[in-house]
Amino acid sequence: MAVPTTPAAPAPPSSDALLGLFPPGTTTAPDGGLRIGGCHVAELAARHGTPALLIDEGALRDRAGRYADGLAARRPDSMVAFASKAFPCTAVYRLLAEEGLGVDVASGGELALALAAGTDPAKVIVHGNAKSERYLRAAVEAGVGLVVIDNFDDIDRLEHLMAEAHRPGRREQPVLVRVTPDVRPDTHEAVSTGQRGSKFGLLLPQAREAIARLRGSARLRLDGLHVHIGSQILDTEPFVRAVAAVAELGRFPVYDLGGGLGARYTYDDRPPGIEAYLDALTGAADALLPAGARVIIEPGRSMVAETGVSLYRVVTVKRSGGETFVAVDGGMGDNLEVPLYGQRFEATVATRVRAPADGSPGERCRVVGRHCESGDVLSTGVLLQDPRPGDLIAVPATGAYTYSLANNYNAARRPPVVFCRDGRSRPVVRRETYADLMRRDLP
Repeated sequence: MAVPTTPAAPAPPSSDALLGLFPPGTTTAPDGGLRIGGCHVAELAARHGTPALLIDEGALRDRAGRYADGLAARRPDSMVAFASKAFPCTAVYRLLAEEGLGVDVASGGELALALAAGTDPAKVIVHGNAKSERYLRAAVEAGVGLVVIDNFDDIDRLEHLMAEAHRPGRREQPVLVRVTPDVRPDTHEAVSTGQRGSKFGLLLPQAREAIARLRGSARLRLDGLHVHIGSQILDTEPFVRAVAAVAELGRFPVYDLGGGLGARYTYDDRPPGIEAYLDALTGAADALLPAGARVIIEPGRSMVAETGVSLYRVVTVKRSGGETFVAVDGGMGDNLEVPLYGQRFEATVATRVRAPADGSPGERCRVVGRHCESGDVLSTGVLLQDPRPGDLIAVPATGAYTYSLANNYNAARRPPVVFCRDGRSRPVVRRETYADLMRRDLP
């Protein structure tokens, strides 16, 4: 695996700029330590250990409200469904259900977690480019609100399942057709999904064929269209082009416009705000789609990324070959975004956030993980104040995909998830144990 070559931050950040990457409301204590959700990082580390994924619960509820209220104000008949692959955690599903959001799922496991958390099945949207019969059966039996048709095999399997289903009061399964609009946004190739050649959805000619077939089905009810062009998109223009593409296919009662709004990971990132994103989407919908159509959106990364912080303990500091390596007790086992997508993250010594009295910007460091892999790098070129073994390192904007992609490389134990709010913390996912690593082994 190649060593990431992300560029170094060009200028020393101020403490205010650094705090701007953390969840809103993050502060520094008088001793210079970070407070996440009102909780001091030193106390969090003492109570929950490291590495740990910290979630500012208040910030997450606030973002959910901004999405739901903002969309409703612009388009009254609407729904926000969390793209749960970004953070498929029971506690997150439960929190967002409490806030009135729906959920989009992309696997049987995500469906099971969402239902276990109390999500209303009518607010569940089922996705996947390779839906097994078992997955679709579970969705049908649960009474999910919508199944997104990604291919013609989905139609065959669903019609078969609906023919054998015996559910009083429901003879049809509502579905949407996923359209590939041939729109390629400026994002990493691995998370671009709307272009020709994508494994997802149907190009316009195929979409028309699927629409015609579904309109003749006695068991599947075509409610409308779905489009999703990718993730970590920092410009609203591609979303508008995607809406224009699906508008060519006719008038429908429902349009699911997907998600994809980017998050702010670095000082240089300038993603549109939630409100600007909603303005662009609903403006396009008002101009191009039927006035009475229901609009659904599926934010994932932009819902959770900036509410999360990863907390590590420095194990060793090594100055070699003109570089300073700060090695922590986590790494690619709990954050694969760097080696997979080249995503850059910032970092700080969590107990010395303020610049010293002499005004020194700190030492430029490469923060690396503990795994036996040269590509196990969390961030390069970050300025840290006098890093020493035992220090705590905080990495902001890790609420999306780090939990989803956490793994047991080197038989590492996946870290806990800790909700922080109003000065109190509570674990919602415990740290794995060595017994957990052996639980599935057979004699």
